[in-house]
Amino acid sequence: MKRKSTFYFGLILVLFVAATAYWYLIMSNTRYKNNTHHVYIPTGCSNEGFKKIIIDSNVLLRAHSFFEVASKMGLWGHVKAGRYAIKPGMGNYELVRMFRSGQQVPVRLVINKLRTAGSFFQKLDGALEADSVSFALAFTDTAFLNSLQLTSNQMPAVIIPATYEIWWNAEPKKVVDKFSDAYKAFWTTTRKQAAAGIGLSIPDVVTIASIVEEETNQNDEKEMVASVYLNRWRKGMKLDADPTVKFAIGDFSLRRILKVHTQFPSPYNTYWRVGIPPGPICTPSASSIDAVLANKKTDYLFFCAREDFNGHHNFAATYETHLANARKYQQALNQRGIR
Repeated sequence: MKRKSTFYFGLILVLFVAATAYWYLIMSNTRYKNNTHHVYIPTGCSNEGFKKIIIDSNVLLRAHSFFEVASKMGLWGHVKAGRYAIKPGMGNYELVRMFRSGQQVPVRLVINKLRTAGSFFQKLDGALEADSVSFALAFTDTAFLNSLQLTSNQMPAVIIPATYEIWWNAEPKKVVDKFSDAYKAFWTTTRKQAAAGIGLSIPDVVTIASIVEEETNQNDEKEMVASVYLNRWRKGMKLDADPTVKFAIGDFSLRRILKVHTQFPSPYNTYWRVGIPPGPICTPSASSIDAVLANKKTDYLFFCAREDFNGHHNFAATYETHLANARKYQQALNQRGIR
């Protein structure tokens, strides 16, 4: 009888220890049952700073039990910086291992059209750990620009619109390398040969493409818009591109470009100077770059938005035809009260 009592007592003790271990180590300690939440551990974070982040994030049901397990597993002093995914059902043991081994998840950074280098640096600042100043210094580093044969004004050509996966705490130099690799991959031998066939450098192709990008959202007419600017450039004409005026002035809200705007002195203002601007006026899409590289043969020298505001344009080979198109568009603007 005594042996049975001892056996049952031992069994109960084992079960109790196992249940306690399960509760502390394996049992879910996440507050949310369906959604993944993220916590960000900055570089050089102290133990106390880490604890505060965990508590303030409110992602755990029992923060105190997590800290107890963290102590027993030697987490303190070994927390890795990064962006961590707290998934439903995670227990303390899994959480501690994740933070100790640095099993973070990358940031999916979506780059679409950006109009200025500053807006790009601010976007990186908002998504990653480093600040905009650090990114600006890294992307305008002379050695980096020289390696790609770019000037500081041409630097935005490196920014190929796409989705990038980047570690949240990546050093700015690593982020630069990520965009540099994407740039090199985009500029295939075929694209380089097409640029050489036109007689343009890669950054000049991107600059003209950036004007095309700002002029139209219609992929089916980008090649014709590009042909207008290539034809003007070949003839030594001013490009007379309205988007370059907005960029030069720094006012992207302008609805109508007036004569006073076209006289603004800036190397980016293609009404004010002949030639291709010193750098892109936005980050153009692949479709706009390829539209320039297509080198579509037309005799068009002018285009104007259609008077029905459908997003397309009327193209013209002569100034007289263009003036007629422009008058129809100006009348439509006046009728709508757009100044």
